[in-house]
Amino acid sequence: MKYSLLALCFAFLVSCSGSDDEKDYRAENEEEIAAYVLANNLTAEKTASGLYYVIEEEGTGAAITSTSNVTVTYKGYYANGTVFDDSKGNLVSFNLQGVIPGWTEGLTHFKEGGKGMLLIPAHLGYGSKDYNGIPGGSVLIFEFEVYTPEMIAAKNDEDILAYLEANSISATKSDSGLYYAIEEEGTGAQPTGTSNVTVAYKGYFLSGSVFDESSSAGVSFGLDEVIKGWKEGITYFKEGGKGKLFVPASLAYGSYNYSKIPGGSVLIFDIHLISVN
Repeated sequence: MKYSLLALCFAFLVSCSGSDDEKDYRAENEEEIAAYVLANNLTAEKTASGLYYVIEEEGTGAAITSTSNVTVTYKGYYANGTVFDDSKGNLVSFNLQGVIPGWTEGLTHFKEGGKGMLLIPAHLGYGSKDYNGIPGGSVLIFEFEVYTPEMIAAKNDEDILAYLEANSISATKSDSGLYYAIEEEGTGAQPTGTSNVTVAYKGYFLSGSVFDESSSAGVSFGLDEVIKGWKEGITYFKEGGKGKLFVPASLAYGSYNYSKIPGGSVLIFDIHLISVN
């Protein structure tokens, strides 16, 4: 996702709202949205702010508030059908205080697991001036689905299985949802979940993009100090062992963004267990 498209910093919203030279597109945006709703036979609700929303599935999970953290898939396009942004099925996580007002308000009409559409006039989107390829005054339409933790886990599992098949990797799935592939089991000591170990590793996403990597000398740490996927996964190897860990978000950094890790991400680690200290 081009995260900057969806997420506008709060300072931008404040500095651009109410400018003397801004054109008011509300009337023509309202006309455009109403025509789109009619032409596409949508059952849409209009709020006092001018936002329209369509509920396909309300959702059965936790209620969403204007300060919630959410994980979604989405597609954004104009009324003429031209797509300007698309998560392409990838999970995207953010706090609703960090996005355009149309999203902050719109998602509060749904619960986790909900699915629908937002039709956002310019004053609840990017305003009357061009922004990052979005023409000023544009009506923005988003189709989206809000994921529950259970849905994230199911998608992670589906994505891991697809990766394994595409790369002809044979892996074992544990009861926790972790997948591990042993390339060399090793012949030395076998760690427990509280052992101190030295591991050389490379961490990357399903896309192949590397987010972290150690030197060949490795890094030493206690297994009770790391993500659950490591705490469990390293114990399947002995000293000298090599292999891969496929860690779903529930055993890593969860459904929200953490440092360079997007919320809901599957993490892959190439590991070499150098020693059990």
